[in-house]
Amino acid sequence: MRLSPFIKRLRGLFLVTPVLFLAGCSQVSGLGLEKGVTSVNEQTVPLWQGAWIAGGVVGVITLILILWPAVFHRAKKDGPEFPKQTQYNIPIEVLYTVIPLIIVGVLFYYTVQKQNVITKTTGSYSHEISINAFQWSWQFEYPEAGPDAVVTGTTGQPPTLVVPIGEPVRYTLNANDVVHAFYVPSFAFQMQALPGVTNHFQFTANKLGEYVGRCAMHCGRLHTYMLFKVKVVTLAEYDAYLETFKGGPA
Repeated sequence: MRLSPFIKRLRGLFLVTPVLFLAGCSQVSGLGLEKGVTSVNEQTVPLWQGAWIAGGVVGVITLILILWPAVFHRAKKDGPEFPKQTQYNIPIEVLYTVIPLIIVGVLFYYTVQKQNVITKTTGSYSHEISINAFQWSWQFEYPEAGPDAVVTGTTGQPPTLVVPIGEPVRYTLNANDVVHAFYVPSFAFQMQALPGVTNHFQFTANKLGEYVGRCAMHCGRLHTYMLFKVKVVTLAEYDAYLETFKGGPA
């Protein structure tokens, strides 16, 4: 069958698009997630990129399968009204079932693998901070600076969580009333704070700066105001900050 120049160009575009997409994978951005902010980002960003790349490849293939019959199998003016109908094509039906299962299985495997690394807590950490969530703000405690090293926020004055750069910190997370969620978007990290349950997590901040945090679980009427800020400072600044608590609560 002789193809028109337009159809030839269109077919070439279908064949080249997946190749161009895959060729650009090495230059793909964080797709909304910043790289290198914390040790968590080192795990989540590649997983996030891989999921988008896989979704893009599947999307392109699906688009080709949709447009191919529309372009190359159009009804002929002198042909039959309907093409030959085929039912119960077992190999194709099995293929359409197995391929999605493989895709989901691969994504599930890598998600669990990264999650285990992110949530793993070890005995090797330099600092410890306790986080208490309540309606509707946060309380941060620094045990290494003494019992008075406590910062308590309000809905009108969100608290600041100060952490040192390059130092592994172990966090203890509790909730005083209802379910909350400690969430820092730039850190690509979230963990629920559950009443009666103590959760632990650990990571290292790798970039100086201030980052917005919030509760990611609807916890009541003033949930929107349950904000906080994370400030990553140098180790010297962190030590100086802890020294400020010796004169009384912050």
